[in-house]
Amino acid sequence: MKTHKGKLIIVVVVLMFAMLACSLPGLTLEDLGEEIVEQITRIPAIESDIPEETIVNPQPTTYLIPEEILLQDALVALYEAVSPGVVSIQVYSQTGSGVGSGFVIDKAGHIVTNYHVVQGASEVEVHFQSGLKVYGDVIGEDLDSDLAVIKVDVDPEKLQPLTLGDSDQVRVGQTVIAIGNPFGLSGTMTTGIVSARGRTLESIRQTETGTFFSAGDLIQTDANINPGNSGGPLLNLNGEVIGINRAIQTNGSMFSTSPSNTGIGFAVSSNILQRVLPALKEGRTYVYPYLGISALSTLSLSESEFLGLPQATGAYVLEVVPGGPSEQAGLRAGDQPTDVQGLRAGGDLIIRADGREVLEFSELLSYLMLNKAPGDEIVLTVLRNGEALDLTVTLGERP
Repeated sequence: MKTHKGKLIIVVVVLMFAMLACSLPGLTLEDLGEEIVEQITRIPAIESDIPEETIVNPQPTTYLIPEEILLQDALVALYEAVSPGVVSIQVYSQTGSGVGSGFVIDKAGHIVTNYHVVQGASEVEVHFQSGLKVYGDVIGEDLDSDLAVIKVDVDPEKLQPLTLGDSDQVRVGQTVIAIGNPFGLSGTMTTGIVSARGRTLESIRQTETGTFFSAGDLIQTDANINPGNSGGPLLNLNGEVIGINRAIQTNGSMFSTSPSNTGIGFAVSSNILQRVLPALKEGRTYVYPYLGISALSTLSLSESEFLGLPQATGAYVLEVVPGGPSEQAGLRAGDQPTDVQGLRAGGDLIIRADGREVLEFSELLSYLMLNKAPGDEIVLTVLRNGEALDLTVTLGERP
């Protein structure tokens, strides 16, 4: 059978960028405006010997605006709307001076930043994008999550508070924006994505034994964060604050300030700030719930084998504080030597908290910090000698 080939005229439309995914669906040629339509219609036709038989039910062409154009406009609008609420914080102390970032949280003149930005400060200046510069007073400090509140005396009409978002709704891969003052370059904007959720870092506050408490529910991001960004907002595309930029990791170590960014940054979640903020604005200390244990952050297969555990997920209890809430509830730490120095078998493996699965210790810590207060009860399901056991712990206060 003889095949007849017709001439198919293909109009190649180039709209500056290659990516078309996630653009506005259903946008027609007429919606793009007369100037763009004229440019498209001037593109010469290309002839192709595609058999007519292969063209099945041809549909009208739908022209889409590339994602890059939409994102660019969104970022420009976001910066113009949000940047007036981001401030530079200049700190003077006996050891010298430093710079950090912060943001306006209300019309009463409260500014949120990191505790380590204002730690030991004898004098604090707050510089606004408008050029206004005022002195500020540090009225609230939280060493556990590295947060602080500064109060400034400014006409409410000159203050533009930022909106706190719900960090529980944040998803890995989501676009985020950091605005701050890296290396003193005020008003700098960088972008990235959420790399992970529920990370933990050491707190700035030490325990009685000289170790540090844990800070939980941190957001990991690859947005460029450098010295001077600390205390500034991490925002979603709606312009809502979902985190407070705290630290970056360099060469395997955590730094609140560090020589340069490596693509691994951490921000205190906005929902932690939501819980802490009322106390800090009143000059009170926020009290975190306390289990009184130390645990392995994650378990490897080899560690679970050394410990004789039936699984490699959960929070393995390394130590129980004498007289603490967990000891009173009957939790057990490992006390049997293994071939790994410092790792003792026989401890409880926490696998659920209030019925919620616990894959690693950071999940348990985030759940505690976001949902519990001293005096609350939490039901921990542990594996002990291969069997599941429920233990009810009445939470204490971090000492």
